Amino acid sequence: MPVVVEDRNPNLKCLLIDNQEAILEKDETSTDHIQPVKLDQWKWWLLVAANIVFLLVGQAAAVLLGRFYYDQGGNSKWMATLVQTAAFPILLIPLFLLPSSKDTLTSSTPPSLRVLGSIYFSLGVLIAGDNMLYSIGLLYLSASTYSLICATQLAFNAVFSYFINSQKFTALILNSVVVLSLSAALIAVNDDSDGPSGVSRSKYIIGFICTVGASALYSLLLSLMQLSFQKVLKKETFSIVLEMQIYTSLVATSASVIGLFASGEWKSLHGEMESFGKGKISYVLTLVGTAVSWQVCSVAVVGLIFVVSSLFSNVISTLSLAVTPIAAVVAFHDKMNGVKVIAMLLAIWGFATYIYQNYLDDSKARRTQNSVGESQNNSIC
Repeated sequence: MPVVVEDRNPNLKCLLIDNQEAILEKDETSTDHIQPVKLDQWKWWLLVAANIVFLLVGQAAAVLLGRFYYDQGGNSKWMATLVQTAAFPILLIPLFLLPSSKDTLTSSTPPSLRVLGSIYFSLGVLIAGDNMLYSIGLLYLSASTYSLICATQLAFNAVFSYFINSQKFTALILNSVVVLSLSAALIAVNDDSDGPSGVSRSKYIIGFICTVGASALYSLLLSLMQLSFQKVLKKETFSIVLEMQIYTSLVATSASVIGLFASGEWKSLHGEMESFGKGKISYVLTLVGTAVSWQVCSVAVVGLIFVVSSLFSNVISTLSLAVTPIAAVVAFHDKMNGVKVIAMLLAIWGFATYIYQNYLDDSKARRTQNSVGESQNNSIC
């Protein structure tokens, strides 16, 4: 039982012995639900902002380069799938540069290698399949139609987050989801054609189905990753984010390489490079740039899952679907009309309302924490 020193001198302060501190420390870590990274408020917001920038820039660049690859004569779906995870070794650099201090665990017993291996393998295989579905969708659909269908991932994620992650919804979050979906829808209805030139109706339907399936699978992946952080990994350092990305990407890359050779598409890669519209060097740079962009985007997605939630990560991903046409104007000199401007403003509004909801949640949590701390101090003193 904690011992309290009675204060008989007005110059003396209430003293706590070591076992009281140990009890308080135990109470802070004895929860089954993983808490966000314990940083100062400004550091937490800085980390969130950095991940948002990386996700927006990375995804926009990756989608544009992927469309550029197909437009210039690229036709290998397995190669388009492979480059989405192949650049994962660059993540070893920040992993090695991170401090080597021991990870803070919310459980005294770390998960076994067998459990970790099962998680990384399962998620990696799902990622490979998801990347293939997205590659097919981008091949057979126009950019705006592709963006509209990808926006359905918010609806899928709302369902998965509710059942898997016990995600609570507020009016602001619902507003954000609806407005961002409408933003992507406006971009899509502004499209003049259903698909790129030369794409038949049957291929368009295949692309549509694959993109819907990819959006659903992507949302499931986000919720499963968040569940893994909460219930199994239970680590509170960013190194676990990098480890999750590295190991799942290793599995996904291996599966893509197997698919590339098993399908026989590797035989056509040399001819594809020779006939690439912008030349051999541009072909290589396009693939390398796509690989790096997807890796930047992916680690930001996982980072946002870790520090906020899977739904928040998905909202930012959907925001990028509205930002991508702006990037296309700069890169490909696409026409920017009023519909796209309105869609962009809606996306910003939806993004802002979700950020504001997180600000309210953070402020409420800090007030509660301060209130509990003051109550404990008063009861002790």
